[in-house]
Amino acid sequence: DFSGTVAALGEGVTEWAVGDEVYGHPPIFSSGTYAEYTTVPASACARKPVSIDHVHAAAVPLTGLTAWQALFEHAQLQPGQRVLIQSGAGGVGSFAIQLAKARGLHVISTASTGNLDLLRELGADQVIDYNAVQFEKEVSGVDAVIDGMAGEVRERSWKTLKPGGLLIALTGAPPTDATAAEHGYRQTTMLVHPDRVQLTEIAALIDAGKVRPILEAVIPLAETARAHRLSEGGHARGKIVLQVV
Repeated sequence: DFSGTVAALGEGVTEWAVGDEVYGHPPIFSSGTYAEYTTVPASACARKPVSIDHVHAAAVPLTGLTAWQALFEHAQLQPGQRVLIQSGAGGVGSFAIQLAKARGLHVISTASTGNLDLLRELGADQVIDYNAVQFEKEVSGVDAVIDGMAGEVRERSWKTLKPGGLLIALTGAPPTDATAAEHGYRQTTMLVHPDRVQLTEIAALIDAGKVRPILEAVIPLAETARAHRLSEGGHARGKIVLQVV
């Protein structure tokens, strides 16, 4: 992800001007953003939300778009439908809860004991402490599962879907159609893609106070290794932001 100010324009770029404040993320297999400058296609940028600073805006694009595309592009969920969001305190999960609620969905989400209040603050209708109970015994009949865990959590997640429900795999080995069919459900695996229109809609929700990025830590770019160690611990709340200082 990135958030910053346009420093230069490529040939033929007319929709942006030097000095514009933008946010976004490069195509997944393109240039990265661990740097003072990065180059991205003009179409991968959107105007930064005006109500938050660059540090918070930088926490939005990758996970915000992943959540948006899982909920509304792949699952095509509609108001009133039910979704189970695994690991709701994480980067994708924290955005997915808020975006789902903004669209009028019934949201169920899992987290550890210390993060249950955060999930409630974000708008989850039902929160489940995965250390205390087996979520598949508490949840049934959901239209979709947003699975950012894989492994045995995914295997247990099948049981929460209604017949014909959809499991969206964000990580781990992709499930197969045959596996999904065995359980009577559908599955898809997704890889996020840049989308200016979606980023613009997310920015509008942020500026309307309906969505907010959750930050675990803000770490100087020179201490990137520390950021990775924190991330690899697997229990970060929301996003870790590297700040160019």
